[in-house]
Amino acid sequence: MHSENHESSAGVGLPASAPVAFSAPVAVPVSDALLRNLPRRAALLRALRGFFDAAGFVEVETPVRIPAPANEPHILPPPSGRAFLRSSPELQMKRLLAAGMERIWQIGPCFRQGERGDRHAPEFTMLEWYRAPGTAAMILDDLLAMLPAAARAVCGTERIRFRGAAVDLAAPAEVLPVREAYRRFAGWDPVEAWDSDRFDVDMALRIEPALPRDRVCVLVEYPAPAAALARLLESDPRVSERWEAYAGGMELANAFGELCDAVEQRRRFEAARDEKIACGEPPMPLDEEFLADLPSMPPAGGAALGVDRLAMLLADAESIDDVRPFLPPVGALW
Repeated sequence: MHSENHESSAGVGLPASAPVAFSAPVAVPVSDALLRNLPRRAALLRALRGFFDAAGFVEVETPVRIPAPANEPHILPPPSGRAFLRSSPELQMKRLLAAGMERIWQIGPCFRQGERGDRHAPEFTMLEWYRAPGTAAMILDDLLAMLPAAARAVCGTERIRFRGAAVDLAAPAEVLPVREAYRRFAGWDPVEAWDSDRFDVDMALRIEPALPRDRVCVLVEYPAPAAALARLLESDPRVSERWEAYAGGMELANAFGELCDAVEQRRRFEAARDEKIACGEPPMPLDEEFLADLPSMPPAGGAALGVDRLAMLLADAESIDDVRPFLPPVGALW
């Protein structure tokens, strides 16, 4: 369940398609804000672990260095010898579901080459969790229970402030179908007239700035061309069982009702690989072991959540640098 797909090129620094540039080390100071927030980050990690333990999930660890990341345009996993550093543990966790695991989760490092900004870093911490059998709606229920629990553990209350605005993480979430959001805020319907570039630009410039900031907001039913690894709705195959969740105006999590059809998944992987080639990006090899295991995976739901972003939200931090130490400076990636 990869997170932040439509924001992947929004960071400042190297273009997403550029090779890594190595330079002399640059001094990275430890700020007072970081020192204040590291205990809050530690409290968040304890709260997340406690939440999943209490819900009966099994914590797993899958390799950070993998032979075949998923092909995703504008996301570049850094090469590591003959393998790659993962941008997500998704494919390996789904293989565990196919082998018989039912509820699993992990927190760990992920990597995306060339991404840097106040919400982006080339190394970041991802939380992913899966239910099998499961649905995207069940995963959303997990999230809406997890966020206020984390806020209570870190802040002592579900009612927090982020960048000058009050946010109630226990308030009923605003749930908005993607096509309705685009009709309302951008003046067109991406289900009826799909345009990938326009969709991404309007998401960043029109949709996200218009979403409510005082509570959790969830965009649901993404158009089929943006389904990624999500299954399509049986009631309307023009849209997918995919949602993205925001709080305080910041994207936190991306979730799927997971696709189990290996033939369709291969088709989507190959289409994404062709799109990467058309963008001038290096294609990734297909993970044949994942595709071979996929038919054994029961209907499942899963999500990816940016832990650094959640730490920012709960600490009212201006930048990812205020919750994560020793990040490469903007403009000096290594």
